[in-house]
Amino acid sequence: MDFNFFLSSYYPDPSYGGKRLFADMVAEAKLAERLGFNSVSIPEHHLINVLLNPAPLQLAVKVACETESLDIVTSVVVLPLHDMRVLAGEVAMADILTDGRLVLGVGRGAFGYEMARLGTPIEHSRAKFDESLDVLLRLLTEYEVEHHGHWYDFDPITIMPRPLTEPRPRMMIATMNYEGIRNSTLRGFNIQTTPLSGDPDLFRMQVDAHKEAKAEMGKEGEDLRIMLSRIAYCAADEADAREKLQMAYEYYARFDNVFTGPGVVKDGCIAALPRQQTIEELDANIMVCTPKQMIEKIAEYDEREIDELILSSHLGQSAGETSEMMERFATEVMPAFQ
Repeated sequence: MDFNFFLSSYYPDPSYGGKRLFADMVAEAKLAERLGFNSVSIPEHHLINVLLNPAPLQLAVKVACETESLDIVTSVVVLPLHDMRVLAGEVAMADILTDGRLVLGVGRGAFGYEMARLGTPIEHSRAKFDESLDVLLRLLTEYEVEHHGHWYDFDPITIMPRPLTEPRPRMMIATMNYEGIRNSTLRGFNIQTTPLSGDPDLFRMQVDAHKEAKAEMGKEGEDLRIMLSRIAYCAADEADAREKLQMAYEYYARFDNVFTGPGVVKDGCIAALPRQQTIEELDANIMVCTPKQMIEKIAEYDEREIDELILSSHLGQSAGETSEMMERFATEVMPAFQ
């Protein structure tokens, strides 16, 4: 199993400043490479202080300049928010400037608040994503592409420059439901998924959907990968775990507000709203625990042949605590699976 570290993108206190936030992300990428992580993940979200990063490809290039071998995964570029005729060129350029280390994760979008305010309401995002993906794939792999559809209507064009990686940069589809995972796998895509704070049966379904589709594909599906993202904090001790669990509960109070809730946002800051899930239920469904406990939790992912585990560890703690946590995970947990 490979390990991926999700770069800092939680911004509960805007006075911290964007310069420090992005410097933290680059520093974490450099540390992840030194500690033996296979890759790092970079989100895309706008207008809000959770998973904040309005330009993932820009940050991917910056990270590539500061590292040597780390894969740099977008998690994810939200296709309905972009014009594919522009994005395709930006992807090709990022592929070149990262020396082919870019792994383009794409998705339809998850937060109704930002989707509506950026001109693509969430209820339209599935249809727009499907057409956008088809257009993007053609622009990255073909010359003189012409398209006449619902969301795009244009005469023949060729994006320049052409990608470094042939026939196109590595790609992953972010999806959470059974049909989405199955259909994307059957189309030949790698998968990014997560059960969020849901119970373990959800991730088992997600993995099974990918494995069943791969089995149907035979040799064609052998090299397809699935990445699983989890809230995971490798705590120093039980007291540290309790403190970080409380932070995680507050994080989800904001996350749920824009994911499934009403989208109460003021000055870019998401309100922490009451949650139906108890803190005890949250504790059972995420990984905020000591190294020994984390090894036990990750063992099932290894047994179910998860290819790469993404650690989403930013709960509001300091940059120093994050670095210490990464060191602890790399020295006390990762060796059990490598």
